[in-house]
Amino acid sequence: MNHNTDNKSKTFLTLIVFLFLTIQLSGCSSVQVGREFDVQLFNSMVKTRVTTKAQVLGWLGSPNSTGVSLDKEGEISEEWMYFYGTGTLSKMENAKLKILQIRFSKSGTVNSYNWSNSK
Repeated sequence: MNHNTDNKSKTFLTLIVFLFLTIQLSGCSSVQVGREFDVQLFNSMVKTRVTTKAQVLGWLGSPNSTGVSLDKEGEISEEWMYFYGTGTLSKMENAKLKILQIRFSKSGTVNSYNWSNSK
């Protein structure tokens, strides 16, 4: 397993544990984690190797978390993560979660990104 996969696994696991604990502490009440954002709009506006950090900040605001990732060639990229989740403990099958990971090149432009969106 490479460092990039290790970092993503740890980040995802941390997010899941955080969501689980938040929901546990809230009982059956409605829970919201993170800040709502439009993945489809981001996807339609972003251009790899062109879009800058400042543009992403303008569109999405500050990231929920930041870190670094290491690709298979050994290049280190700054990584920003945005997430948003809603749900209730009594209806976990109806929980919704969005995650957007953006990796930036050393020059500060979007190098790559991936997202997931449960409906």
